[in-house]
Amino acid sequence: MESLTVPAKIDYLDEAADFIEANLQALSCPDKIQLQIRLAVEEVFVNIASYAYEGSAHPETGKAVLTFTHLENPSRVQISFADEGVPFNPLDKEDSDTSEEAIMARAGGMGILLVKNMMDDVEYVYRDGQNILTVTKNLTGGEDA
Repeated sequence: MESLTVPAKIDYLDEAADFIEANLQALSCPDKIQLQIRLAVEEVFVNIASYAYEGSAHPETGKAVLTFTHLENPSRVQISFADEGVPFNPLDKEDSDTSEEAIMARAGGMGILLVKNMMDDVEYVYRDGQNILTVTKNLTGGEDA
């Protein structure tokens, strides 16, 4: 298990993504799965940076903690994102309308649906004053998914 703590600011997106990418490369993760995981990581991190500390007394001091874990049998990775921001479960939101008309009528709102569709499992808990969103992706058998 590897962890990275960074300020919850968009400026740290590359550092967060590079941390995950380095761990995936160490596992010789297939390129397509790496891309899917990177997109999910970017979406979740941007949401934390944009909304988690919005309205808090000191939004400039908010942080995000990413934890990368490789699990075996079957081989998969679990990435947890923790923040101490406003409690918010993105999985409670109804899935976005993906009809062409709905997509053209608005910008945004598709991120969590993207994450749910690309990852094999997505879980949320609020524990000890922290939002914790965990995504899991199988590393075998899903290259064509």
